[in-house]
Amino acid sequence: MQTIWLGGAEWLAVLRIGLGLWWLESWRHKDKKGWFERGTGIAWAADVAGKHRWSAVRTGFDKVVRPRPKAMAYVVVYAELALGLGLVLGFLTPIALAGGLVLNLLYLVLMIHDWAEQGQNAMMALISAVALFGVSWQTWSLDAAVGVFS
Repeated sequence: MQTIWLGGAEWLAVLRIGLGLWWLESWRHKDKKGWFERGTGIAWAADVAGKHRWSAVRTGFDKVVRPRPKAMAYVVVYAELALGLGLVLGFLTPIALAGGLVLNLLYLVLMIHDWAEQGQNAMMALISAVALFGVSWQTWSLDAAVGVFS
């Protein structure tokens, strides 16, 4: 593989770290008080799911998220933080990449008709897949430093 400035493994690490920073920004800009105390994030998602034209999305949301809105708010917000930290630090990287891919695909399906969000979710999912299959934790990561996932 021929690259400019950095090697292929380093460019994959840059991609992974950039994705992690994206997740951290998603976490940072959330109104945590609104999510945790007023339930704004899950209420918004419930509204989107309730109007969704795919019955599987409505049913899935009603069975998994709606019965436990407070717990799901914490799951979503802290999953984004964990993904960001895991990817930036390269800690449990393949797990973070797979988890991020799943979360972005869930967001993509939930908001399939909101084109403003689709570009972000599609690109984050693509970066997750490239970083996962490119073994992006082989350099500049805690995983590489301690020799896990090698």
